[in-house]
Amino acid sequence: MNFTNLGMYQRLRDFDVPATVLDAIFDNKYDLKVLQTSWQEMSANGLRGDEVARTIANLIFKEIDISLDLD
Repeated sequence: MNFTNLGMYQRLRDFDVPATVLDAIFDNKYDLKVLQTSWQEMSANGLRGDEVARTIANLIFKEIDISLDLD
């Protein structure tokens, strides 16, 4: 895993995304590309790392129908 991907993985873990979910995303080339593109776009729009991670974590939880209060 490259340094950029490792950073995304760790930040998402900090927001309680389960490792099994992250492993599935990072093992799937399409899902990983969507994550990378989304992360880059949010960063380019002025969000910082934790803001990006929180937003993406919330989207992941919504997609897998898990609700955690991360705000």
